[in-house]
Amino acid sequence: MDVITHYDMLIDENNDPFYDPPALQSYMELWDGPKFLHSLELDKTKDVLEIGIGTGRIAAKAAPYCKNLVGIDISPKTIEKAKENLKSFSNISFICNDFTKHIFSNTFDVIYSTLTMMHFENKLQVILKVESILNDAGIFCLSIDKNQSEFIDMGNRRIKIYPDTPDNIVSLVNKTAMKTENIFETENAYIIVCRK
Repeated sequence: MDVITHYDMLIDENNDPFYDPPALQSYMELWDGPKFLHSLELDKTKDVLEIGIGTGRIAAKAAPYCKNLVGIDISPKTIEKAKENLKSFSNISFICNDFTKHIFSNTFDVIYSTLTMMHFENKLQVILKVESILNDAGIFCLSIDKNQSEFIDMGNRRIKIYPDTPDNIVSLVNKTAMKTENIFETENAYIIVCRK
């Protein structure tokens, strides 16, 4: 099953982590909690891009601390749900497209992604694209799952994914003008912080 169909189906199944109960929200923060958000160095002067905005769970935490936030996601139903969930924010805009194919008209001070890189087979293409739209001294922060499974298994469907390792991501970042500044672990993820 392809990624767009999978995430559209999650919305049809009323699976929206934006409204998870506190215990499940705490569980999700094992990939992208306060330390991840702190690494973004957000302030009211910064233009921010989230790759894989999903239904807006992280954007809702980041948007109050930046000038503008753009969220891109490949799933039309997910983007529609994010627009609904984040309608109280006037500084968020949305793009429904494949990040690697979208032509951006502006650049960003901060680009972040959590649990999205696993959907891209060509990791170098993604990192080169990030570099091309990241401002000088800008931050790229990536959370990658420690799980090395090649599939997301939902019981009724399986989705092919491409797991990552910090060493692989760092080796790809080293092919760009970005430098890795920090790598730290949460219980379920590696967080890689880079600067251009």
